[in-house]
Amino acid sequence: MITLSLAEIAEVVGGRMHDIPDASAQVTGPVVRDSREAGPGSLFVAFVGERVDGHDFARAVVEAGAVAVLGSRPVGVPAIVVDDVQSALGALARHVVRRLGTTLVALTGSAGKTSTKDLIAQVLRRKAPTVFTPGSMNNEVGLPLTALTATEETKFLVLEMGARGIGHIRYLCELTPPKVGLVLNVGSAHIGEFGGREQIAQAKGELVESLPPAEEGGTAILNADDALVRAMASRTKAKVIFFGESDEADVRAENVRLTDTGQPSFRLHTPSGASDVTMRLYGEHHVSNALAAAAVAHELGMSADEIATALSEAGSLSRWRMEVTERPDGVTVVNDAYNANPESMKAALRALVAMGKGRRTWAVLGKMAELGDEALAEHDAVGRLAVRLNVSKLVAVGGREARWLQLGAYNEGSWGEESVHVSDAQAAVDLLRSELRPGDVVLVKASRSVGLESVAAALLETGAEGEVAAR
Repeated sequence: MITLSLAEIAEVVGGRMHDIPDASAQVTGPVVRDSREAGPGSLFVAFVGERVDGHDFARAVVEAGAVAVLGSRPVGVPAIVVDDVQSALGALARHVVRRLGTTLVALTGSAGKTSTKDLIAQVLRRKAPTVFTPGSMNNEVGLPLTALTATEETKFLVLEMGARGIGHIRYLCELTPPKVGLVLNVGSAHIGEFGGREQIAQAKGELVESLPPAEEGGTAILNADDALVRAMASRTKAKVIFFGESDEADVRAENVRLTDTGQPSFRLHTPSGASDVTMRLYGEHHVSNALAAAAVAHELGMSADEIATALSEAGSLSRWRMEVTERPDGVTVVNDAYNANPESMKAALRALVAMGKGRRTWAVLGKMAELGDEALAEHDAVGRLAVRLNVSKLVAVGGREARWLQLGAYNEGSWGEESVHVSDAQAAVDLLRSELRPGDVVLVKASRSVGLESVAAALLETGAEGEVAAR
């Protein structure tokens, strides 16, 4: 973080200083909420959680080198006390971002946010120092913590924004006002909480409404292939750039195909030129993500050749998102178990089939959460799609939703042993260990709450049967 005195921080957050012998003492290290990350020069933010109270670790973090604690009560060590710790953290982030003057890029969407954010970061950091959201820290706490890692050298700040209701993204934009806003898509993720896709579109569009006007450098980057996103152009005064495979898109892809290993290849067209891209990531759905990243990079001054080279060399920076590992026996495990919604589940199935040409394919799938009244229909549709794509075997893991997956497959024509329901992750592991053959491709995917990453881990670790660890 940039250097700030405790007196300045207290003023910015409207806090009261307690047990601080020297108000000019400076925070030179990171702002952290995990006491294990506290170190020399840091500021520890003490949240009160359901199971852990950060204030209980105040003395330990100061002993580790933290300059002070930002909390809601005095703790017997140097502290800045505020009424609302979350609001204070946001105010501090807003102050730092405004002081730095860095170009802030914000993105949102129902699917692909984290993968696209990782692509944008890998492209932009070829041009200048870039700070970006680690993993999926895209909420009211994770976003300001990320912003506070920026320094005077940071040219680009790339922030992923999530939402679980109307007003959430508007609030995040108030904390860290973006100059460039990207909306990827409007899908079914969290539809149970929002109530419908129109409500999701309303929430996602708050990003473009928060942008500065075009004459002040504001740019809205919208998906031309998604009607609900395309319509957001009328909700902003910023310059509008479209990306997609549509001929109307300013940044578009032509001649899209998948390599024999399931990696997308295409001709990238931007207003400044065209260049060829062959990605290291897996699945055709990454084409849209790449175009979104290309549109951002183009607006920030990169050439088509520079963008294409960066996209072709970019990898996955976040865990459990289409992580592809080949075991020594030739079994390929695709760990996409971080999260799932109907759009990402279908994209992953298509990627599995593309990767498995001439090989047996296994789809180990579980519950997609927060779908509300659409849950039965959406799980049924995924089960049916697995059959239509000719996935060799569907393993549905878990309770009611998993049975809906299998029922969809059955109703689509999977009447033999092509689909099976198992009760939990261990049962899935036992089944796979007994039936996998060299050369098989296994996709593991479900919502985060299901924890199916344990299935992928079990298939890749040394087991009781003497399996050797994967590369």
